[in-house]
Amino acid sequence: MIRGYFRQKKRRILLDLVFVGIFASCFYLTEVDLAFVWYPSLLCGVFFVMYVIWDYRKFREKHVRLQELLEQIDETAEYLPDAENQIEEDYQNLLRRLYLSNQESARSIREKLFGNREYITLWAHQMKTPITAMELLLEEGFGDDADKRRKELLSRLFEIEQYVDISLQFVRLDTMNADLLLWNYPLFGIVKQAVKYFARVFLSKRISLHMTEADVVVTTDEKWLLFVLKQILSNALKYTNQGSISIFMHKEKEMTLVIEDTGRGIAAEDLPRIYERGFTGLNGRMQEKSTGIGLYLSKKILDTLSHGIWIDSKEGEGTRVELSLGRERFVK
Repeated sequence: MIRGYFRQKKRRILLDLVFVGIFASCFYLTEVDLAFVWYPSLLCGVFFVMYVIWDYRKFREKHVRLQELLEQIDETAEYLPDAENQIEEDYQNLLRRLYLSNQESARSIREKLFGNREYITLWAHQMKTPITAMELLLEEGFGDDADKRRKELLSRLFEIEQYVDISLQFVRLDTMNADLLLWNYPLFGIVKQAVKYFARVFLSKRISLHMTEADVVVTTDEKWLLFVLKQILSNALKYTNQGSISIFMHKEKEMTLVIEDTGRGIAAEDLPRIYERGFTGLNGRMQEKSTGIGLYLSKKILDTLSHGIWIDSKEGEGTRVELSLGRERFVK
């Protein structure tokens, strides 16, 4: 510690020695009687030693205090020793800013980990249902109802595929920007892919599809927009037991795709919260198949793509989803 002190004070000590050398040289050249030199020099030396001892004690106390704070790093920014000069104060302000930034980052990470753990738990619970149903079907055998049981197995497999797809996109969401491939795509080419994906569900539930195609080109990422369209169609099919689903371009709003169903609709009190992660609402609780993550992911994805989403619904009258897909044209 003594070595560290003198290393810190070496410039001051060297400056003092230079001053002593200058005075000694002056006294020597002027041939002043040494009796007039030794006494004030001795006094100065005594006071200098006293100052060094006092200054070293302060240095040591501060060093020990800082070493103790290293063992309590979470409290360091709050209990730093008083600054003795402007530079120390600047360093302390910097440390406090870094401390607050680190605390905020840690809080954000904890919240994210907690949210991820909640979702994984929910996802595992949801996966158990179709897997258990498939196990029962296989244990009972096919028998005379082979065709019916085969369709049921395919339906359960389709369920699992959807849950896996959602979980993959959930994991990739944080790195979505690095995965984007913006290009000009025929909009209804992407819509048809989503509809084809749910063709079996349309047939099994006997829900009719009314799609009015239009020659629209949209600047987007095909894979991510397709995922959003799948989520919207999945919700429409999940909560529509009879009737139809209509897909068309809005007549008044430019570059706005409309997906409308005749399902059970969304409760008015649930509408403001439908984009919250994990929120299932009344329909989700009744259905017991909702993860509360589809619309959350869809909103995040659309925001990143500079697209917009607006949902209107009334209980018992169906739901209307409008996707605003207009953005500055991408130049090839």
